Amino acid sequence: TQLASDGVIEGYGDGTFRGDRNITRYEMAQMVAKAMAKGDMSASDRALVDRLAAEFADELNNLGVRVSNLERNADMVKWNGKLRYTYTSDRKEGERRENGNELLFRLEPTAEVNDHWHVKARLDAKTNMKDDDSDNVSLKRAYAQGDYNNFQVKLGKIGLTSAEGYAAPGAIVFDRQFSGAEATFGKDLQLKLQGGRMDLKGSFDSKANNRFAIGANADRANYQGAELQYDKNNFVAGVGYYRLGSNALSSNNGLLKNNKDRMNIWSANLGYRFGNGMLSGAYATSSDVAQSNLKKSYQIAYQYKGAEPMDKGSWGAYAAYRYLGAPSVAATEDGAMFGSKGIEVGTNYTLFQNVVLSAKYFNGKTIEHQNNDKVSKLFGRVEFMF
Repeated sequence: TQLASDGVIEGYGDGTFRGDRNITRYEMAQMVAKAMAKGDMSASDRALVDRLAAEFADELNNLGVRVSNLERNADMVKWNGKLRYTYTSDRKEGERRENGNELLFRLEPTAEVNDHWHVKARLDAKTNMKDDDSDNVSLKRAYAQGDYNNFQVKLGKIGLTSAEGYAAPGAIVFDRQFSGAEATFGKDLQLKLQGGRMDLKGSFDSKANNRFAIGANADRANYQGAELQYDKNNFVAGVGYYRLGSNALSSNNGLLKNNKDRMNIWSANLGYRFGNGMLSGAYATSSDVAQSNLKKSYQIAYQYKGAEPMDKGSWGAYAAYRYLGAPSVAATEDGAMFGSKGIEVGTNYTLFQNVVLSAKYFNGKTIEHQNNDKVSKLFGRVEFMF
C-alpha cells in the first residue's frame, strides 16, 4: 500500500492493480522490477523494494533482472583455506633426530561489515600423522580490519610478522600472532604501531638450543612494537623496535641480564629487487641479553622468483645465511632454528593450479660452543589451496 501510494509500484500497464483477482509471482516480479528501475524514492521505500527483491529473487533472475544488493550480500562472507602436509626432520650431532608429520586444515573467512570494515579469522585443525590424533583445533586469528586512505587499523587477535619478513626465508624476530591493536599510516613510507599481549609459549626453543625455552604455562607478555618501512619501485628499507615484558623472561635460565623481565629489540632491514631476483638483509639486536654471542640475529638472502598458486609450472628458489640469536623470539624456523647459524636453501613449485610443493634444507652449527655442535633440518610441504 505504501509503495503504491508513493507511486513506486505502478500495477499493470493501465495503472490498475485489479485487486479482485490473484496474481502470479511472475506478475509481481514484473512490478518489483519496474520499482527497482526507479532511482528516486525514499529510504523507507527503497528498503521495502529490497525486501520484495529478496522475496522474488528467483523470478527476477528468470526475467533477466540482476538483483545487485542480493549479489553483494551473497559475497559478504568469503572463505579461503588450505589443506597442507608438512614433514620435518631436526638433527643435532650426538643426539637422536626428531621427525614431524603434521596435517593441517585451515579455514580463513572474511566477512564484509561495510565499505571500510571487514572481519577476518583463521581456524587451524592439526593432526599428528604418526599418532593419528585429532583434537588440536585452535582459533589462530580473529580481528576487525578498517581500511581508509593511507590508514589501516586492526583490532583483535592479529597476525604478526616483523618488518623483514617480506623476503625469503622469512622473519628473524617474529612470525606468530598477538592480541591487541595495530595501526598503519602512510603508503610508500609506512609507520606501523602495535600494542597488546603475546603468548611466549615455545619461544627460545629448538633442537639447537632449548636451555632458555619458555613453557606452556608461562605468563603472557605485554607487547609493543613500532616499525618504519619504505617500499617503492625496487628499493625496500626499514627499522623496527619491539618491547616485551613478562615474568617468564626473568625465569628462563638467565637469558637476560640480571634476570630482567623486559626485553628491548632493535632491528633494521634492506632489500633491492632486480629482474626476477631480490637481494635482502636484516639485523636485530638486544642489549638486554646476557651472552654476547646471543645478542644479535641476522640474515643475508637472495631470492629468485617464487611459486604462484594460480600459475601452474611457476617456481622459485632462495639461498641464505642465517644467524638466529636471542632477538629471534619467534622467528620463521622452517629451516634455520633458534640458537643456530648456517646456510639455508629452499625452493617451491606449483605442480597444479593451487597445489604448491615446497622444500627447504638447513645445515649449520649451534651458536653456543659445544663439542657436538652440528645441526641440520629438512623441511618438506605440499599445500592444496581453495
